[in-house]
Amino acid sequence: MQLPPVPTAQVSKRATTLNRPRVGVVKFASCDGCQLTILDLEDELLALTERFEFVEFAEATSRRSSGPFDVLFVEGSISSPEQAVEIARLRAATKTLVTIGACATAGGIQALRTASEHEAFRAAVYPAPAFVESLAVASPISSYVTVDAELRGCPIDAHQLVELLTAVTTGRRPQLPDQAVCLECKRRGLECVVVTRGEPCLGPVTQTGCGAICPGIGRGCYGCFGPREGANVDGLASWFVDGPALGGLKREDVGRLFAGFTGAAQPFRAVTDRLGGRPQIPLRPATAHGPEHSEHTPPVWGTRPEDPDARR
Repeated sequence: MQLPPVPTAQVSKRATTLNRPRVGVVKFASCDGCQLTILDLEDELLALTERFEFVEFAEATSRRSSGPFDVLFVEGSISSPEQAVEIARLRAATKTLVTIGACATAGGIQALRTASEHEAFRAAVYPAPAFVESLAVASPISSYVTVDAELRGCPIDAHQLVELLTAVTTGRRPQLPDQAVCLECKRRGLECVVVTRGEPCLGPVTQTGCGAICPGIGRGCYGCFGPREGANVDGLASWFVDGPALGGLKREDVGRLFAGFTGAAQPFRAVTDRLGGRPQIPLRPATAHGPEHSEHTPPVWGTRPEDPDARR
């Protein structure tokens, strides 16, 4: 969806006569991909800035604001104690809070960790984990505050964001898709990768929004937009394991298929846990001396004496 252009002569007059809604874009634990997708709108950006006042958007402007916001787009999961406090503050300063992307709506890849693995992950990622405070579980924004709307995807479909903002300004319900990726494949005339290639695909249980990118290049859907409402996730998983077309797939491999970008979403996580397919990756500590070796200076990079690789 593209907003109609505003004549240049009317821009300054509009800015002074209309009270433009205050919009913010913030992030927590994420890769910034959804924010970059917004910037990729290019032609629509000028029209958006004419109708909305972007008071906080670190990827696009040096202008800073702590609120209040009429609309706040939040990217990323809550992964540290400071973030848990900050999202509560932002919620209190916002009229309409919208989560964007798999991390904000489902916890993202980082939400696949469990409390028992927390220290192992932290030690493998950070050379001096004692300097880093993080929560044992990375959670979607909705686990901490009320969310008014969500835009799914890894990354989001930027035109869904335009549709949502258009709905806000016109006072109507945003028209966001809630169909399976399979319907998008049919509309595009794509071959079913399950039927023609024997590839497992999450398209039947995943909400559309990406335009069926993966099936379009001959591979199965990874579930980036998360489970659609009412999807028969258990049925699809059982069919992959026992069905006539893909029967014989290992249970753990099917479980791993659901443990992807939105693997922490309850319908997908339940299947993964039941099939015992949650990814288990051997982890070893990052190579740096911990803070106990230097109380007042940053950690010293290098290989730990006890690291087996040091003797190779």
